[in-house]
Amino acid sequence: MTIRELVHLQRTAHINSRPLSVDERIELLERLRAAILHREQDICAALERDLGKCPGEAYMAEIGIVLSEISCAVAHLCKWAAPKRVRTPLLLFPARSYILKEPYGVTLIMAPWNYPFQLTLAPFVGALAAGNRCILKPSNYSPETSRVIDEIIIQCFPPEIASVVLGGRMENQALLEEKFDYIFFTGGINVGRYVLEKAAKHLTPVTLELGGKSPCIVDETAHIPTAARRIAFGKALNSGQTCVAPDYLLVHESVREELLTRIVDCWYQFYGNALSCSQWPKMISKRHYDRVMGLMEGQQIYYGGQGDGERISPTLLTNVSWNAPVMQEEIFGPVLPVISYTSLDDVIAKLNAREKPLALYLFSRKASAQEKILEQVPFGGGCINDTVVHLSNHRLPFGGVGNSGMGGYHGKFSFDTFSHDKPIVKKGNWLDIRARYAPFTRQKTDLIKKMMK
Repeated sequence: MTIRELVHLQRTAHINSRPLSVDERIELLERLRAAILHREQDICAALERDLGKCPGEAYMAEIGIVLSEISCAVAHLCKWAAPKRVRTPLLLFPARSYILKEPYGVTLIMAPWNYPFQLTLAPFVGALAAGNRCILKPSNYSPETSRVIDEIIIQCFPPEIASVVLGGRMENQALLEEKFDYIFFTGGINVGRYVLEKAAKHLTPVTLELGGKSPCIVDETAHIPTAARRIAFGKALNSGQTCVAPDYLLVHESVREELLTRIVDCWYQFYGNALSCSQWPKMISKRHYDRVMGLMEGQQIYYGGQGDGERISPTLLTNVSWNAPVMQEEIFGPVLPVISYTSLDDVIAKLNAREKPLALYLFSRKASAQEKILEQVPFGGGCINDTVVHLSNHRLPFGGVGNSGMGGYHGKFSFDTFSHDKPIVKKGNWLDIRARYAPFTRQKTDLIKKMMK
């Protein structure tokens, strides 16, 4: 089928078929879970070929998160999908009011290459749980994983419920010319703007999960050994190709040297010589490798900085200027610029002069510093005294703000994202309050005022 025929197939099924029942959705989710467990080794092998991910990282950051999302949806879907009663104002008496969760219809999920399995299927779990039909578009830059996803979807679902479109830019453009009822996009800011522009043509609601330069702040009260280990972990995950990776480090000058020394020690403990470590992921492409290597030109390298044409060693850059090229774009690689500070207020002023980041991380044992950052700096989400792990809690929404995106998902937030809240007032006939009807006398107006207080 062509893309247009596929969209038409799902549209026709959505219009002409009754909505999927909760039991049917749960059965489909269970079918997806079984297929993922059965193909776990194939998924890991695909992620290794595409990105050099080892099985442990592949499960922790990709497969396990999808399975967790499925388990959460299966366990709670009956409650999520039930009508929600709300209070009814006196003026509408006698009546009851409630909200129905209605699927949007035909949805599109466009996923990136850095976590190709997780970022394709985690939002799909929410779309399916909400009763939608879905077209999945995984990235062309991770072809092995995209192929396995396609095989799993074909095995689990008829095409009128879920299908995969493979390919690159041409297929992306063709999809965005079609009318969808909801679009969920994860990727870069520039493409996100293009998706939003195309969606506007059909007034299609959109979730955009974008990126940005996520700061990591370490103040003078931080527990440095723990901070170093957790920063090293967050930056090294997927070789820095993570939308919520610490993008630059703001460290109080009094603890700078100890922190940097310990980060280096942690990286060595994790990977040894990273370029010869089988568990150190690679850059997705030569173009991406060259871009990240280019960002280090002219910078003072404290540690690392080497590359073998495919992998880049974990790197610290010191004495970095706010105006340096490496501070002007999301790095998306294992390079961590370091800027020292003495005043947290100055840091806040600098952060608020930049675009709102997708994530922010603060290492501090001072409650006043924690409160100040959380209250005065806008960002999508983040952690205090850790990095990255907030996205693994499906009880929290994951999403950006401003340039870093719009909307959120994970767990029930995914179900809500892919559901329309349909408000209903069901009136009784045994009493009809006449004050709302014309002509509006003074007595009627006085009664309305009392009832609407």
